[in-house]
Amino acid sequence: MKTIAYSYTDPLLESAPDAAIWGWEVDRIYQDFGDRHQLQQLLQDCQSEANSSEIYLLVRRLEELGDSVQAVGDRLTELETLGVYLIATEEKVGADSQPLTRADLLKLLRSLQDSQHSRHIRRGHARNRIKALPPPGKVPYGYRRGKDRYIVDRSAAPIVKEFFENFLLYGSLRGSVRHLEKKYGKKISVSTGKRWLTSPVYRGDLLYQNGEVISDTHAAIVSREEAAQVDRLLRRNRRLSPRAASAPRSLAGLVFCADCNSPMTVTRVTAVRKQREYLYLRPIACPNRPKCRALPYEQILKQTIQRICEDLPIAVSGAEMPDLEQIKQGVLAQMSAKQAVLEQLPNLVTGGVLDVETAELRAYKVRTEISALQAQLAQFPPVNLKAIAQTVSIPQFWLDLSEAERRFYFREFIRQVQISRQEKDWHIQLNFIF
Repeated sequence: MKTIAYSYTDPLLESAPDAAIWGWEVDRIYQDFGDRHQLQQLLQDCQSEANSSEIYLLVRRLEELGDSVQAVGDRLTELETLGVYLIATEEKVGADSQPLTRADLLKLLRSLQDSQHSRHIRRGHARNRIKALPPPGKVPYGYRRGKDRYIVDRSAAPIVKEFFENFLLYGSLRGSVRHLEKKYGKKISVSTGKRWLTSPVYRGDLLYQNGEVISDTHAAIVSREEAAQVDRLLRRNRRLSPRAASAPRSLAGLVFCADCNSPMTVTRVTAVRKQREYLYLRPIACPNRPKCRALPYEQILKQTIQRICEDLPIAVSGAEMPDLEQIKQGVLAQMSAKQAVLEQLPNLVTGGVLDVETAELRAYKVRTEISALQAQLAQFPPVNLKAIAQTVSIPQFWLDLSEAERRFYFREFIRQVQISRQEKDWHIQLNFIF
């Protein structure tokens, strides 16, 4: 008895299977990539050994034997004529299964037809993906579908652009959504707004269903620098509750009471028939009895600025941080090397080393690798933390900022502001993000 295995891999849709998937002791494995030369070799070998021993052929699915139902049927007839026992490991076909009824055969045939039709559609989408053509479906708001790429919609793109600018200015997703409705009458949900902020399309890239990204395929509405800042704001806001992330006050979401371990919220108090308001920080869920008292917001803010000016340079100097500039240069060198590979491909096609389809597939894979490196590069902070520690440790720097600007810098450095109470007094301890 001889056991052989055959697998067909469409390079546009999948990668080659591991040789260990069969779970049998296989004498020989035939593998095809994009064509079926090995299948023809398999049939020839079976014909020459037909009378010498029994041959068992393992396949994953019957559809791997041909590109159509007719082709699969012809291969099955050939194998039956040669006396080869066929076992489909992922289907109810094989020596160890029960005999197939007529209903089972009809069901299997229908499944085979559906699978071939689905594969044909996916191959068409894969060809478009390799050529960096836009995926099927609705065009994202702000663009129109052109001949081979997205085209900026001049009437809608400014709305998208202002949405991003508002988020970069205030760091509030819900506030940016409300801003669009108020100024342009454009109503979108918060989830839609978040999809806009994270979508590669507005950055000039295409995202396909398989999760792969191709960079620089069309005109961008948001620059790379703005997109990197959006990503950093979103990552930073994940540490905060949605309400605190969009709160106007700079300390919102950062202050905690060390005694009751409760987050503290900013409350406003106004005097009767007076326009002046007073701001306080009070615990949200204090379990103590009596509860921890509220503290004046301005005093907490003033002492927070004082503490950050004193503690930040010391914390930065004592922190062990990697050389980000060196890491960036390494990533840029990898991107340059892959870009050089892309530039060599046309010459390889002209010289006959590669055919057009192989070159397009290689170019696609290299471009996805460049996109991944570009995304990695965008996650780095734009400046060295040690280089700006001295600047932000000057009290006047913080006093000259607006509340929105101060909120931005606070959240850039501070994870928590902890307030420890001592009878009638209290003091602040900062927990930095590094």
